[in-house]
Parts: sequence; structure tokens; C-alpha cells
Amino acid sequence: MDDEIKEMSQETGGNEEHSDYKPVNRFDASAVHHLSGMYQSWFLDYASYVILERAVPHIGDGLKPVQRRILHSMKRMDDGRYNKVANIVGHTMQFHPHGDASIGDALVQLGQKDLLVDCQGNWGNILTGDRAAAPRYIEARLSKFALDVVFNPKTTEWQLSYDGRNKEPITLPAKFPLLLAQGAEGIAVGLSSKILPHNFNDICDAAVSYLHGEPFVLYPDFPTGGSIDVGRYNDGQRGGALKVRAKIEKLDNKTLVIREIPYGKTTTTLIDSILRAIEKGKIKVRKVDDNTAAQVEIQVHLAPGVSSDKTLDALYAFSDCEINISPNCCVIEDNKPKFLTVSDVLRRSVDRTKDLIRTELEIQKGELLEQLHFASLEKIFIEERIYKDRKFEQAATMDAACEHIDDRLTPFYPQMIREVTKDDILRLMEIKMQRILKFNKDKADERMARIKADIDDIERKLANMVEVTAEWFTYLKNKYGADHPRLTEIRNFDTIEAAKVVEANEKLYINRQDGFIGTALRKDEFVCNCSDIDDIIIFYRDGKYKVIRVAEKVFVGKNIMHIAVFKKNDKRTIYNVVYRDGKQGAYYIKRFDVSSMMRDKEYDLTQGTPGSRVVYFTANPNGEAEVIKVTLEPTPKLKRIFMEKDFSELSVKGRTAKGNVLTRNVVHRISLKSHGHSTLGGRKVWFDPDVNRLNYDEHGRLLGEFNETDSILVVLDTGEFYITNFDANNHYEDNISIIEKFDRDKVWTAVLHDADQNGLPYIKRFLMDATRRKQSYLGDNPKSRRLLLTDEPYPRLKITFAGRDPQNSTLEIDVESFIAVKGFKAKGKRIGIWQVENVEMLEPKKVPEDAAVNAEGGTEEDKSTVAEEPKPENLDPDAGKTQQQVIDEITGQLSLFNDEDL
Repeated sequence: MDDEIKEMSQETGGNEEHSDYKPVNRFDASAVHHLSGMYQSWFLDYASYVILERAVPHIGDGLKPVQRRILHSMKRMDDGRYNKVANIVGHTMQFHPHGDASIGDALVQLGQKDLLVDCQGNWGNILTGDRAAAPRYIEARLSKFALDVVFNPKTTEWQLSYDGRNKEPITLPAKFPLLLAQGAEGIAVGLSSKILPHNFNDICDAAVSYLHGEPFVLYPDFPTGGSIDVGRYNDGQRGGALKVRAKIEKLDNKTLVIREIPYGKTTTTLIDSILRAIEKGKIKVRKVDDNTAAQVEIQVHLAPGVSSDKTLDALYAFSDCEINISPNCCVIEDNKPKFLTVSDVLRRSVDRTKDLIRTELEIQKGELLEQLHFASLEKIFIEERIYKDRKFEQAATMDAACEHIDDRLTPFYPQMIREVTKDDILRLMEIKMQRILKFNKDKADERMARIKADIDDIERKLANMVEVTAEWFTYLKNKYGADHPRLTEIRNFDTIEAAKVVEANEKLYINRQDGFIGTALRKDEFVCNCSDIDDIIIFYRDGKYKVIRVAEKVFVGKNIMHIAVFKKNDKRTIYNVVYRDGKQGAYYIKRFDVSSMMRDKEYDLTQGTPGSRVVYFTANPNGEAEVIKVTLEPTPKLKRIFMEKDFSELSVKGRTAKGNVLTRNVVHRISLKSHGHSTLGGRKVWFDPDVNRLNYDEHGRLLGEFNETDSILVVLDTGEFYITNFDANNHYEDNISIIEKFDRDKVWTAVLHDADQNGLPYIKRFLMDATRRKQSYLGDNPKSRRLLLTDEPYPRLKITFAGRDPQNSTLEIDVESFIAVKGFKAKGKRIGIWQVENVEMLEPKKVPEDAAVNAEGGTEEDKSTVAEEPKPENLDPDAGKTQQQVIDEITGQLSLFNDEDL
């Protein structure tokens, strides 16, 4: 310390008496300054400034300060032509004290929202993440929508700019919920705001509904498209969540194409997430190509032997093709941050729009009243020829002239709109003689009548502000709504279990001697393929079993009897077991499933008696029940040492069930006699149209009970059809016409316009010889069009032809008699030579034999009803006729049409 003082003394010349230096004891308590209070107030000021002036939008106009200042500057510069962005940035710096970089970035973001700014040049790409060109190369101007909605200097509240040289708006008088249309995102000190963009037309519709007191709901709409699940959106409030998915299509069985991406992601970040999943082995993909131009196109080429349906689910599960967005609707209201819902923001914005429209109308009314007031004064001034009055002409001063005019106008004051002021009289005195000479009483009265009509119209609007505001939003929708179609589809997402769609990227091994299992024991016994997120179930000889997470190497103990990948909620895998209860106890037999377990917890399939052990064990993935042969230890009193037991005689119970006694004698050996079949029967399958997926959880429509050899028939609106298995991982198109259990013997009837025959109507009956490859019963011409497709066994049709005489425009056809059953590729039989307007199904005259048998085998009441009614055959006028006779009769009906129509 002394050395430092001496050194400083030398620097000042060594004379402390004549220098300003005074030694200070650095450890003197009186010299310590406490910064806690200063820090607390400064930090609070900083936090408040960031929240109010930078990061969080204002609920009034939905804008952040930098956005508001940019729009204000663009309005001041607006002359109808484009301005260089660099010039706009420089002009905005008069109002925004944070440099040109932040202003330029904010302007680019405004332009990319495609609502308030009309852009020209390279403004970047929200799909690829490419940045905009430099500000000196791109141009911008206010959009027509912004000019219509955002600005009105008469209703704007003003304040001084940061340097006091200019005025800037506190908030812009926006007559539209810009905050919901554009969205907003910002991070402040201690809080953040994330408001998602919504569809323009939806906002207009919701505003009209709110004004009329009707319920409404708003869901996000993203410029990048995709699809959303709004089940947990929670009206955009803090704590909600939104699932967003990319739109993925099948180009073919080996290629998937991503057409739309989730909001907030770019093609680059999306591809990077897919590549990371590939590197980790979650997805088996050969390569990924990015062909994005004006639209997104990312092609995912699958590896050989990989299911496209399973890979599609895996993309959602392991990449950014599906993301979760957490909205947080935080806005500035009454000069402080508030957390609201999207509906609250809409209500406040619509109420503010109504107030702004009312204010504009009141201002307009005031202006019209002023016009009417002066027009009345002008008319009296000229008609009464006050300007030619001698006293007026001889007035010595301006005040004297004003007093004289005031005296002359006094008798007319009762009919004036308001009090006449000196300014009004001075304005009268400024009227030019040319105007007085051209004054026309009729035109003046007509003009005053128009003004009064306009005032009456405004008063009518002021009395009906709800309808006026609703008309405003309807006007905006009609004018600008076509430019903002909904891009994001709203749908329910199926829950994808990662364990079901992950690729088996690892191999599981076991070292029975040392008691280890893992994916790194490559020199030991191979067990099965698995993934790094799977659980493994292990059964031991003493009846204990547990579930553990797969690992590279983990000690599990010896005497392992069975090891496999554990599938949660799997009730199709059945375990057939014989165990001995204790060292000297009886032998029990049981069947059970294990659908759920706690990881690393030990369970027991026996009764827990010490010395118990399993003597026979099988795991059956589809509930198979085999027959076993039991060999007993021979004893003098034992007559038979062999016995058989069929597991199908046992019911499947829970894992804690004791089981049935197999024998109380000592078992020498148990062997398999014969394999059995599944005792669980077919699997019931449902189709959920909300997600176009199959499931086994009773969601949607029941398709039936399926065995291993059964298939599902899918018929599309385009006329294509194919079959699939009933795997829950299958994906189906949106244009499904029919989906059902495939019956290869079912006869189908189709009525179609055949494009190869100039669009003439044809009818055909056929069996769908379906394969997994798409085929079409309409033929190879894509212009052929289906009119009717039915699986009614004996259909009767009423055909209505277009442009015909009403008496001769219909034709009834018994299809079974009209045409025979042929292949789906057959041309069919022509109905006529006119275009068909409508095809209607009639009550069939015959019923299938099984339906008749069911009717005969019903209740006594049903039987009496069937007996009383005449049989369908008796009602059929064509009964007993040959097919040729029926055809001849139909030909005769066709001859009823006029010759000129043929």
C-alpha cells in the first residue's frame, strides 16, 4: 500500500501539499459505497424498458415499438412507389434508438408475414431459412390492406420521439386484430411472449360471431402449412401445447416426400434432424434429397426391405417432422404485461375496432356539421345581401364590420346548428365576389340536403355500431380473404409409440455363464434384434421375472430361462407354464399374459414358496396353446406314468394367478407333443377416419374380426382399389370411399361414364380381384368417372337421363338380369346414348338366401310378419323370364325416346 502511494506521489511531482492527490485508506468503512439499492432500481428500470419498449407487443395495435415505428416511417414516406429498404431503415432511425440492424431485421420479418408490407426483391425464404438480400438491394411499400386498416392521423394518439424532434404514435389505430393475424414472439426480462399466427378469414368470421354474441373458436394457421392437433391448445393461453406435423406423402413404396414443414422449422433444420435420427439408427434411410424450390420437396429414400408406413411414423417420432409448440399469449395492456387467451385478444381488438370506427364516424359527423353550419351562414349572408349593406361598406374597422354582420345574423341564430363565432364571421368576409355572383340557391339547398342525408346516415350507423363493425370485418374478408387461404390442416393425431416404430438398430446378446446381457457382448450368444430404447423381459428358473432397460452390458444373474423384448400393453403374447410349488409340492399349470410392469421390479410367477422352480415354459406371440406330454417318475402304486395336457383347456389369466394342479406326483420330464393354434381368436380391428389409421382400441368403425389370412379392401374415390394387411402401422389416403374386410366372393355393381366411349354411361358387375398393387375398375382412362358403386347383391337402379322429356327421361334396371358378373377389367354394358343426370337405388326385389334364412329363424313375431307378407319372388314382374326376355323389354323401353334424340 505504501509503495503504491509513494509511486503515485512521484507521478504528481512528489509534493503532496501542492497536488490534488489525497491518500485514501482503501479499507476505510466510511469510503465504501453500497450498490444494492442502485442495482435494484436500475435493473427494474431495465427490465421494465425491455418488456414495454422492445420485446412484448401492445394489445392495442398488436405491434412491438420497432414495428410501429417502421410502419409510421413508411406512411410518412408513402407516395405509392417502392422505397429502398435502406432508406426506410434510415428514416426509422429518427424514432427508434437501437441501430439499423435491428430495424432491418424487423422490417424483413414484417415483409415475410405478407400482410402489411408489399415487398420487391429477394426477401429471403421462410421455407429454406435463406436470408434476405442487403437493404440497399430490396424495396418495400405499404400494402393496400395496411393503408386501409392501420392509419388514421385523426384518431392517432401522439408522443414525442426519443430525441424530442419528432412525433410518433403511441399506438396505431389498427382496425383489425393484427396480433392474431401476424403472431408475435419475444423474450424479455423474466417473461416471454409467443402468440401464433391465425388465419385471416377465421379472424373475420370470429369477429362477426363475437359481435353477434355467438360462440367462436380460433386455431393457428401457419405460412409453412403442415397439420396441427389442437386438443391441448388451451385457447393459446400459457400452459397449453400444440402438436405440429409436417405433411408427408408416399411417392412410392421406397420413397417418402415431405411437402410441408412444421412452423418455426426450415428445410435445413428438418433435414438435419432426420440425419441425426439416421445416425443413431432410429430410422433406416438410404439418402435424403432436398428438391425445395417455390414449394417444399424433401425426398426420403428408404433402405431395401424397410416399411414405408413404419418409417413415416418413425419420422414423426424421432425427427422434427413433429414438434410441440407451447403458446404464451403475453401482451402489454394498461402499460403492464398481461397473460390472456387468444379469445380475449380477439374480443379486445374487436371492441377497440368498434371504438375506432365510432370515433371516425363522430369526427366525420362533426366535419359534416361544420360544413352544414357554414353553408347555412353562407346562404343567409348572400341571400340577405349583407355584403351590400351600407353600414357594412362604411364600417371603419374590421371589428365594426364583424359587429354589424353579427347584428344582421342575429334573427337567424335560432336555426343555426351551433353558436356563431367571430371566426365564422371572418370566414364569411373572405368569400370572393366571384363565388357570390355564381351563387345558386337550388344548388346550395341540394348540397345542404346531401350533407343532412350524410349526417343522418352517420347517426344511423352510430346507433347500430355492432352491425357497422360486423360489416367492416365482412368487407375486409371479401376484399382480402382470397389472398389468405388456410394452409394448415386441423386434425387429430394418433399417438405414435416410439418403441413400436423404432428400427431394431441393435443386437442383444447373453452370457449365461457369467450372467450378463447387453448389446456389446458380440462374442456371446445372440438373442434377438432390438432398439436402444427397448425394454427387455427376463424369466428365471425359480419363477422370478423382471423388466430392465436395454444396455451395452448389464448383470442380470444366472439361470435365465427366457429373454425377449418386452412390449407394453401386449395381451396377445401368452406364456404357458408348468411349475412346482416348493421342493416337494404339487405341479401347477397356468397361462398368463404380462401387459404392464414396473421397470427393475422383481415379480414371481409361482406362489412364492421357497424352492419353487419352473419345469416347462413357452412364450407364444399369438396366444398359441400346445399339447404337452408329461412323464412321471415310476412308483409301485402308479398305474400310468404318461399323461397329456392341452393348454387350450386353460383360460388365460393374470400373472398373479396360482394356476391349476397338473399332478401331485413327481414329474420326470415334460415334452412337447404337438403345436397348437391360437386360442385368442381373430383380432378385432377398427378404422379411425379422423387419422385414417387402423387400431385395436375401439376407436372409430369396427371393420370386423381378422385372422392371419384376412385382408382389408380399400376403394378410393378415383376408382382405384387394393388390399392391405391389418397392421396398425398402415397409413391410408384421405380419399377413401370404402374400407372393409376383404371378401373375394362379393359381387360389386358400378355405373360409370366411360371416357373411352365419349363419356357414355356403362354398367358392370364384377368381383374385385384385389392385390396389394393399386388397380382401377374404371379402366385405364383417368377421365372416366364413377356414378355409383354398390355391393347390394340384387340391385335395382333408376337412371335419370339429362335433357330428356320428363316422361321418357328415366329407366329402371334390374342389374342381375341386365348383365352377368365378369372381371373388373371388363368394359361392361352400355345403358344408353345419353348423359346420365342421376342414379338412384331402388328397393331390391330379391334378398340373399342367407338373409331369408335369418328371417325364417327369427322370433315368432318375425316369422308371422314374414309369413303374412308376399314373398319377394311374387313381387318380381320378371320372375320366370329369361335374361334375353328382360333385355328385350329394356330395349323396348329405350325405343320410347324420340328418334331425333338417338
